[in-house]
Amino acid sequence: MTTSGTNLEHARAHNRRVVIEAIRLNGELTRAELARMTSLTPQTVSNIATELEQAGILSSHLPRRVGGRGQPATPLTLNPDSAYSIGIHLDHQSLLVVLVDLTGRVRFRRLVKVQKPQPEPTFQCIEQILQEMRQELGGENNKIDWRKMLGIGIVMPGPFGVEGISSLGPTTLHGWDNIDVESHLGAMTGWPVTLENDATVAAIGERFHGVAKQLNSFVYLYIGTGLGAGIFTDGRIYTGHAHNAGEVGHMVVQPGGRACYCGNNGCLERYLSLQAAYEGCGLDPISAVPEDLLMVDEALFDQWLETAIEPACQAINIIECVFDAQCVIIGGMMPQQLVERLMKKLKPLYRSVRSRYPDSMRLRLGMTGADTAALGAAALPIFDEFNPQYEVLLK
Repeated sequence: MTTSGTNLEHARAHNRRVVIEAIRLNGELTRAELARMTSLTPQTVSNIATELEQAGILSSHLPRRVGGRGQPATPLTLNPDSAYSIGIHLDHQSLLVVLVDLTGRVRFRRLVKVQKPQPEPTFQCIEQILQEMRQELGGENNKIDWRKMLGIGIVMPGPFGVEGISSLGPTTLHGWDNIDVESHLGAMTGWPVTLENDATVAAIGERFHGVAKQLNSFVYLYIGTGLGAGIFTDGRIYTGHAHNAGEVGHMVVQPGGRACYCGNNGCLERYLSLQAAYEGCGLDPISAVPEDLLMVDEALFDQWLETAIEPACQAINIIECVFDAQCVIIGGMMPQQLVERLMKKLKPLYRSVRSRYPDSMRLRLGMTGADTAALGAAALPIFDEFNPQYEVLLK
């Protein structure tokens, strides 16, 4: 995959982002490699690299590469301590807070068990965790320069503000309909705050840390309490008019099928989601956690899988035909070995516009487990700050 820049003078900020993105994707690059990869002139790359080194974002402390004629080339890499961000994942049963550096390394992690979290006590809990974080990473140790904090990304189950859907059913958080989460957390911390749904931030996390690092277009199916999709097109996340793009869980795949809490029948998440798996395996959907599925008899789990395969194959077929993305990635909160069992049963996939590619390229395993959404949330401020924004070229 290549990321091209432009030598237009007014696009300087865009070109800086292109250079940072190229180094992030490749780990380390020389100035000559950056020029070839970004289509920028060597002089433009040299000026940007010098500027970013002086700002502390890039580092050139790696050993020089020896080979060929001329002076040995000095590789450039990201300075992990040049920027930090915080990710918060609030779900029906847990609150997870992580702090990561520019390279995605986790510097702080705190998990708190909650049940049906309500706004006021949840904000108090977040404030307490952030105080603990400051004490642990600050003080005499001085491990974090808080002036380099880019902001907070917070993820909550969507959809947001959709009448008839957002306030119904177990896949959404009740009592949060009219709460301005971004303003509340922003006033509490003094940092910028971005709110997104779990599938969108999981897709961003996959783009930064997972199998989608080299992909420009993909759709991430996020298996949470419900089911959602994060959509990447041409290197940018697509969120839709009201930030509800990707609510594939309420796509009707079985007309006249199981009743859904949104009022429709046969919605995809009634067949493929943690909620559906709990019900199919005889677990209490209110108290069950994803790891409980590992304790279920394999025959019982496979019996549930059989009910999910046909709806899931239909959904993947529709997604491929609509977006023509490079691949569909499946991940989320379900344990990895169970997602792998699901994916094996999904093949062979239905024919679509992607049929000329093997199933192994069309469908991939993404990040799974409890930290997936929180890491994606932490990637939000970094994504906003450093991801190339091609819109500036249209101004």
